[in-house]
Amino acid sequence: MFLRMVARPLMAKVKETTGIVGLEVVPNAREVLISLYNKTLREIRAVPEDEGYRKAVESFTRHRLKVCQEEEDWEMIEKRLGCGQVEELIEEAKDEITLIAKMIEWDPWGVPDDYECEVVENDAPVPKHVPLHRPGPLPEEFYKTLEAVNSGTLPDTVSLFKKDGPAITSGRSEPKV
Repeated sequence: MFLRMVARPLMAKVKETTGIVGLEVVPNAREVLISLYNKTLREIRAVPEDEGYRKAVESFTRHRLKVCQEEEDWEMIEKRLGCGQVEELIEEAKDEITLIAKMIEWDPWGVPDDYECEVVENDAPVPKHVPLHRPGPLPEEFYKTLEAVNSGTLPDTVSLFKKDGPAITSGRSEPKV
């Protein structure tokens, strides 16, 4: 244990290149990330607490900060986060801080409750070169449940599903215990 604590920093790999044109190696990436994530958490406080944007930013930033604080090695940070190289994470963090400032300036959550927005519908045909992204059909269970909700027989339908087992499984061949 002692040997690992002393020798690990000395044996840490030195990154020579990111392999991405224009993205230079940051030798102290962990410290830079910790600083940027702390700054992000400070600045996001200006956004109202109940806003989804703030909740999402706080959630993923806290997770990334925790990983950076727990791991000393840039390779382990990259592996645990699974979101690219630490240099890319630094760029993302800087961009998020810029976006927070823009969001505060734009104030998208400051729309009055009585504000009415005009909906413009466009019935123009879609050009042939543009693919029509139509979702596939819904599972049969969805239509059975919808019919049960509309007819008021949902409790009967739910009890049928409980007897038959879950309609959606984890993909494993054996049931979860």
